[in-house]
Amino acid sequence: MATTSSETFEPKIIAFCCNWCSYAGADLAGVSRLQMPTNFLVIRAMCSARVDPEHVLRAFSKGADGVLVLGCHPADCHYIGGNYRTRRRIALLKMLLEQYGLDPERLHLEWVSASEGTRFQATIKEFTEKMRQLGPSPLRGADKDPNREAAGY
Repeated sequence: MATTSSETFEPKIIAFCCNWCSYAGADLAGVSRLQMPTNFLVIRAMCSARVDPEHVLRAFSKGADGVLVLGCHPADCHYIGGNYRTRRRIALLKMLLEQYGLDPERLHLEWVSASEGTRFQATIKEFTEKMRQLGPSPLRGADKDPNREAAGY
């Protein structure tokens, strides 16, 4: 039986994780040996508010099909109000993505604490499935940078 391109499509996902909560949640998921897709790349940021909009846009321009920004739960931010800034910034970025013709669902914000390895796993699984349904990003392959291909992204 022949496979269609949607059956073989494996999305490339970038996950920006807060050092204090989400990254520790990712670590807990790993040491707990929770099953997760292998198509995501975790980038640690000191705070979700330190994820500059340029980083998100660059991830898309370099071929990411989806971008996750994971931070501390509201009121639990190590830097007091960083996650509130992140929430506003992501809302604006989603509007910007829509203006550029990208589905705003390709960018997702989630709160994951250090003790929530299973929540991290569920977030990755759900987002990966959503990206499979959306299909490849229209920007995928637009930038033919050999360094990106050598690194796998």
